Amino acid sequence: MKFNLAFYVHHHGAGHFTRTAQIITRLTGYHITLLGSNLKPFAHLLPKNINVIHLPMDTEEDQDLYFQNGNTVDALHYAPLNVKGISDRVAIMTEFFKSAFPMILVVDVSVEVTLLARLAGIPTIVMRQHGLRDDLPHLMAYQSAECLLAPFSSSIAPLSAKWVEEKTIYTGGFSRFSQSKSNTEIPHHVAVIVGSGGTSINTSFLEFLAISSPDFYFLIIGKIEGKPIEHTHIKYHGHLDEPKEVLDLCSMVIGNTGHNTVMEMASLNKRFIGIPEARPFEEQVDKADAISSIPGVRIVLPESLYNTDWNYILTEMEDAVPNWKDVIAESALEDAANAIIAVGKSLYG
Repeated sequence: MKFNLAFYVHHHGAGHFTRTAQIITRLTGYHITLLGSNLKPFAHLLPKNINVIHLPMDTEEDQDLYFQNGNTVDALHYAPLNVKGISDRVAIMTEFFKSAFPMILVVDVSVEVTLLARLAGIPTIVMRQHGLRDDLPHLMAYQSAECLLAPFSSSIAPLSAKWVEEKTIYTGGFSRFSQSKSNTEIPHHVAVIVGSGGTSINTSFLEFLAISSPDFYFLIIGKIEGKPIEHTHIKYHGHLDEPKEVLDLCSMVIGNTGHNTVMEMASLNKRFIGIPEARPFEEQVDKADAISSIPGVRIVLPESLYNTDWNYILTEMEDAVPNWKDVIAESALEDAANAIIAVGKSLYG
C-alpha cells in the first residue's frame, strides 16, 4: 500500500525547515506535506509539488482573554490553557491526519505534536537533537515514536539511555553544501554568520570585533539587529539564500553552534569559532561541547565575547588545519530518506 509522508517543522529559527527541505529532496514518488507555524518565509525554497499547511501560532494573542499557564503537567513541555491558536492547530492537524491516512509523520520537533499524532493513531519518526533530553516529556515522545532519526554522526552524539540509542538511526551529518574545501580562501578574511533564532552577534559585538582585530576583514551574513556600524573592515551581505560564495572566500567563520551552521562548517571543512547561545535544553551548549575537540574548532562563550583577545585567536586559528571528517556522511540524506521509507513499508507493506 502506498503511504503519505508529512513533516512537522518547528517554527524557532530556520534550522528545522532547512533540515527538512534537504531530506525531502531524496523522497521522490511520495505525496509530501509540511506542517508548521512559520513556513511562509521559506515557501519559495520548496518544490511546487510539496503541500504546505500553515498552522496558527501556539502562543497567546490579544483575543485570548482567558489565557492561563495552567497547572504543571510533568509529561508536557508546553500546554497553556485557553489559547485559540492551539485549539485551531490541533483541529487542523487531526483533520489532516484523518484525511491523509495511511501516513507517516516526521516530527522536527515537538513533544506535544508527537504525542498528539500517537493519540490519533499516526505513527511518527522523531528527530533527535543535542541538549539535555532525558526529561519525562522527551522520553515519552521517544518511546511513542517508531524510530528516532539523528541527523548527525554517533561520534558527536549526546549521552542518552541505552534504549534511546538502540532506537536511534544515526545518518551522519549533512548540509545544503556538498563536501568540499575552497581553493579561493583569502587570508585574514572572516565570515560572521548571524542566525535568526536569537544571537549575541550584534552591532556592538561587530564593532568590538573589528576594532580589536585590525589585521582582519569581516564579511557579515544575515540580518543584524540595530543600525549597522560603518567600518572599513566590515562588509554587510545581508540575508543570502546561497551564502557559499562568500563562505568560500573566508579562511574562517564565526557563528553560533546551531545544528545547521555546524553541519555547514563540517561540509566545507572550515575553521570555526562557535558561540553557543541560550536555547531550550542547552542544545547549543551541548553541541559546542561535542565539537570542541575537532581540529580547527574553537568555542567562545557569549559572556566572554568582550574580554577575548580576538586578534590573537583569529591569528592562531588561521594556522589551524580543520578536520571534520567524522562528522559528515556522504550518504546521510539517502540514509535518512531510506529510514523513513522503511518505517512506512514495515507498517503498510
